[in-house]
Amino acid sequence: MNKIKLFLVFAIGFMFAMSAWAQTDESRMKEILDDEMAIEESGVYTLRFFDAVTGNPVEGGVVDVDHLAKFTTDMSGKVTFDATTPDGAYVAKFTKNGYITANYNFEILAGTIMYNRFSVCPSLKFGEMRVVLEWGKRPKDLDAHLVKQGGYHISFRDMAVAQDGSARLDRDDTNGEGPETITILKVDPKASYTFFVHDFSNGSSVKSKQLSESGAVVRVYGDNKLMNNFYIKADQKGTKWLVFELKNGVVKEWNRIE
Repeated sequence: MNKIKLFLVFAIGFMFAMSAWAQTDESRMKEILDDEMAIEESGVYTLRFFDAVTGNPVEGGVVDVDHLAKFTTDMSGKVTFDATTPDGAYVAKFTKNGYITANYNFEILAGTIMYNRFSVCPSLKFGEMRVVLEWGKRPKDLDAHLVKQGGYHISFRDMAVAQDGSARLDRDDTNGEGPETITILKVDPKASYTFFVHDFSNGSSVKSKQLSESGAVVRVYGDNKLMNNFYIKADQKGTKWLVFELKNGVVKEWNRIE
């Protein structure tokens, strides 16, 4: 292939990538504006639910918000409720056939829902485990990393699928909020795993606080239930969040930034 053809292939690929990025970014901005307009015009708050593996909206899920009522997600994966709901901490229980039933926490503060997007987990088979990373609109690009000692390193920039097929990166996100998802298809009960998050947007900037201010949460699913929620600590410097270790089948929290 000559240089002109190579250039054309590269240019076409670049345009498609930029187009996909722009559409995703535009879609999320529209969600934000829609939610803000819903508060102003209709007097309702919005919660949104997405598939943790595909990133697509989940329709037909039952959402039971404590002290309020039960709702059903529409084709956009959202439910709405009265914006006169008092400030405070709430729990939304999500249920749908084919998904793991789980509780998701959210907060209403000064007339605003803090982080109203949730990535719900499709059902798992016996011996599988899934780790889901979510965060706010900034930084744009956080990367999930799963390392099996003496085995593999799963991430967008290392290995998307383990050589033995026992783990994979289901979804990479570069436009903020996530989800970024890794599934261990066969957990080795004798192995040691570590999971960490890298703030790719800020590289190796040791003074950056964007990662710690991202509102990031890591959820660990196994045995067809939500096992752990790890919330990032605020006001910390660094671009690497060491989240947890899985050893001999037991999850041990680290939750520190460096």
